[in-house]
Amino acid sequence: MSRGELKELAASSAMHVERVCTLYSCIEQLVTSESVKPELTSMPLVPVLADVVDGVSLLFDDKGMSLKFRASDICAPVLINRERTVQALSSVLVIAEELSRAPDAVELIASSSSEGIRVTVRNANSFVDALDAETRLRMDIAETNMRSQGAGFEWSLQPFDVQIELKNATPNHSC
Repeated sequence: MSRGELKELAASSAMHVERVCTLYSCIEQLVTSESVKPELTSMPLVPVLADVVDGVSLLFDDKGMSLKFRASDICAPVLINRERTVQALSSVLVIAEELSRAPDAVELIASSSSEGIRVTVRNANSFVDALDAETRLRMDIAETNMRSQGAGFEWSLQPFDVQIELKNATPNHSC
């Protein structure tokens, strides 16, 4: 091959190599989530959610969308693994951003529930028929990360809505 043909081959292969690396990373995360039990800690959820929002808010701003964060009546600590929770919620918010368009608003809502705290990520204007394979894999990893901590995880695409149910660190905790 000539030097020009080699450069062209390298340039066209770069995208495929990057995709394989991304898929390998996803599979590695999934295997780790399934095989390694997380260490759970009692902690307040609002600062964790605020860190997640801070980490992804520029994606929404750059696309002309808003990310609305509400945490009403949250006072009980939850039992979570901070790293896995941040990773899962960040992934869900990035997926929500990818499935939305300007001027949509994606909401992150935390509220008390009978078992603990419910975290909702939704966009009432985003209706998707199906996720592509890579996005579905990222959603599965987020779900596995949350379920490995004993959390509930449900989602739908019509409209986009993710419900995560976290358990209180202390049963029957009242504010």
